[in-house]
Amino acid sequence: MARLSLIVTIIVVALACVYAEKEFYSSRYDDVNIQEILENEKLRAQYYNCFLGTAPCKTADAKFFAGVIGEAMQTQCRKCTEKQKNLLDTLVDWYTKNRPEEWEAFVKKTIENAQNKNA
Repeated sequence: MARLSLIVTIIVVALACVYAEKEFYSSRYDDVNIQEILENEKLRAQYYNCFLGTAPCKTADAKFFAGVIGEAMQTQCRKCTEKQKNLLDTLVDWYTKNRPEEWEAFVKKTIENAQNKNA
């Protein structure tokens, strides 16, 4: 009986560890050079339009981030790696200072997408 109790305890602890582990977005594109993208008008427009869904995503990293940025913003980057949090902070800072109207359009689109997803 003690052996069964020990086995059950081990299983419970193992399951607790698995569920306690935080799920992160893939770190594959964490080293993207956000400053280079923001400083290059053509490149910045490609990413922006990709994120808005008004143009195709031309790179794998743009496609990846377009797929997670809405959720990341809604959850305060709960699944983000530290580098991804920094990338998002840099993006938000740059757009709110330099292109606030584009940022507002992006936020509006993100909210619309979230509402459609929940509908």
